[in-house]
Amino acid sequence: MAYVRRQPIVSEGACARAAANAVARRSYGKLLAYLAADMHDVSAAEDALSEAFAAALADWPLHGCPDHPESWLMTVARRKGIDGVRRRRSGEAASVQLQAIADMRAECVDSGEEEAFPDRRLALLFACAHPAIDVGIRAPLMLQTVLGMDAKTIASAFLVSPEAMGKRLARAKQKIREAGIPFVIPERDAWNERLEGVLTAIYATYAEGWSDPGDADLMRRDLADEALFLARLLAELLPQEPETLGLLACMLYTEARRGARRNAQGEYVPLAEQDTLLWEAGMIDEAEALLRRASAFRRIGRYQLEAALQSAHVERRRSGRNDWTPEVQLYDALHALTGSPVVALNRALAVAELEGPEAAIAIIRSLSEDRRMADYQSYWAARAALFARVGDVREALHAYDMAIGLARDPAVRHFLQRQQSILETK
Repeated sequence: MAYVRRQPIVSEGACARAAANAVARRSYGKLLAYLAADMHDVSAAEDALSEAFAAALADWPLHGCPDHPESWLMTVARRKGIDGVRRRRSGEAASVQLQAIADMRAECVDSGEEEAFPDRRLALLFACAHPAIDVGIRAPLMLQTVLGMDAKTIASAFLVSPEAMGKRLARAKQKIREAGIPFVIPERDAWNERLEGVLTAIYATYAEGWSDPGDADLMRRDLADEALFLARLLAELLPQEPETLGLLACMLYTEARRGARRNAQGEYVPLAEQDTLLWEAGMIDEAEALLRRASAFRRIGRYQLEAALQSAHVERRRSGRNDWTPEVQLYDALHALTGSPVVALNRALAVAELEGPEAAIAIIRSLSEDRRMADYQSYWAARAALFARVGDVREALHAYDMAIGLARDPAVRHFLQRQQSILETK
């Protein structure tokens, strides 16, 4: 392989780590999906790829970063995979798996061409959504295998302990291996069965990327970009499925506001106070077009309703409309479809604008019976704002304490602290 020597401005070890981290952020999921599809074993592919990254950290400081680091990593991972199969297995099963790995297109990998890697991430997504995989673990499994999220981050997103999530992920990967689940995009008659799990995983990934504090964490920002890429890929692959179009539209509406959610000082700006001129008009236009295409199929679903809500928020802010009836009606439909407590919470905030905060507080009180709300930061922030509006300072201050303690984003935390201070001075 060809190598490019670096200038000794910084340590070779630091350069090697930076290069490996860059490839991991950009291509981990693509490399893992390609490797797992041929090894038919997600855990073994993860181990082989991990060893390849470790080898890179040992080799690149000595020889420089290769011209095509992805190809270098895939070649090493394939060899590590063969070694791993030989260590763990024997007999016919090992022979079959070794042959599958050996049959990988090594000549393409060694060529270093970008198009040498067929993108198998979508096939791996559908494998993770196979009926043999427990419904509750499908989305977390996709987040880890296809997008490289660690179990701790996934556990936080799904409100479970890291230990429990790690065990569930391990069992799911074992199921894929033992059941011989194929890494292929299913025929059309199996799409509906698995599509919801795929959409959920992509949406959850985007949400994790969107939660990046101040857009400073490149890994999380890349998660948002990765989710958008997968959503576009899914919409391209399944253009007759309105929910794929609705998902992409919903994410584009949200992404269009990224630049407006912080002011010049890096402070958090809530949606109601954002400068609409800072919204990306091109993304909003694309989202509107996607939503129109989806609605033409007359098969309504969760993600189309999510996108329609985003569209309503955009229209209200741009037009100055004060009537929240369209938003409440859309939340009604979405809650009837999903039964989600998060949807119920957002509906309560819309009801507060339409009917007054007292009506919303009644909804909030009923939601307090759901134990999941105890650790849900947005619940406490909404509760604080609503009780502050009706003058219940004690309840509001307690809710602010909870919301501030649960806030991961420093800018959001500071915003809530300012709101709390204002309330304390009244």
